[in-house]
Amino acid sequence: MNFDFAFVLVLATFVTGVAWLADTLLFAEERKDVLLAAEQSADGQLPEDVKEKITRKSWWADFSQSMFPVLAVVLVVRSFLVEPFQIPSGSMLPTLQIGDFILVNKYHYGLRLPVLNSKVVPLNDPERGDVVVFKYPNDPAVNYIKRVVGLPGDMIRYQDKIIYVNGEPQMQDLLAKLPPRSPQTLLYNEKLGEVAHEIYNDVQAPSRTGEWAVPEGQYFVMGDNRDNSNDSRYWGFVPDEMLVGKAFAVWMHWPSFFSIPDVTAMRSIN
Repeated sequence: MNFDFAFVLVLATFVTGVAWLADTLLFAEERKDVLLAAEQSADGQLPEDVKEKITRKSWWADFSQSMFPVLAVVLVVRSFLVEPFQIPSGSMLPTLQIGDFILVNKYHYGLRLPVLNSKVVPLNDPERGDVVVFKYPNDPAVNYIKRVVGLPGDMIRYQDKIIYVNGEPQMQDLLAKLPPRSPQTLLYNEKLGEVAHEIYNDVQAPSRTGEWAVPEGQYFVMGDNRDNSNDSRYWGFVPDEMLVGKAFAVWMHWPSFFSIPDVTAMRSIN
């Protein structure tokens, strides 16, 4: 069963907020009245522990008052500002390593309502070369991260492991053969539009050839680990409404629970 954290966060914020409001509007005055009546019957000589007991909130009211502000702040930050993600696979190597913790700008492509993900304030459109987090079209409960290659209206061709955008090949410069004596992987510097970044090509993997016309309101995305990425070449396009945000920084590398987090891995994402 998939765990929808966004839904749970919204629900928890709503429930604690309603509970806090109900206690403030309905039960706080009742406690004051009970205290006043007790003081009058005792001629104002009530011990402090008795007063505290009379005015003490129920456990659910006290919990809600404590948790609602925290949940509300987390909800606003996570839904509209920045959200952290961890990279679970190697599809974006060498740009992103398995275990990288990244930050995603949630408002760069417009403000969206949590859970519904519908855009309420349009801002920027994705640009070629952006690294984006989005909901996997075949299973929206799963988040994917890839690089934007094709924009609405583009004609994308992938041939001999080179990307062609509207007939123009995107430049690649060989940086290294890994390992040098018996290469299995080729490291290239690729330029998509104005964005330069590194990619991997697997020497043994066959070259996949295809051509795609990108529909309006959708995007063609690929992983930087070109021969080891499940991306638009296999399952199609990413609709604008499934975009989560733009990845802009790595803030920590922590590949496993039993390893030591590396906070020196902080860097921007190209």
